Amino acid sequence: MFPGSVPSGPSGSARSAAELNEQIRALWLRAGGTLSAQERTEYELLVIEWAAAIRGRIAEAA
Repeated sequence: MFPGSVPSGPSGSARSAAELNEQIRALWLRAGGTLSAQERTEYELLVIEWAAAIRGRIAEAA
């Protein structure tokens, strides 16, 4: 991961989609609506992790 990111919990468990969504919103607020190159990279990684969390929830529900 990169500076400023939060690794998964101590047990290695993935963060929840809600937690990731909150981090994405906070990133946009901190950036004032315009992302720097580093923030864009952070955003992309958060979105990928969020999508994986959503897929995991859907798989559990099925």
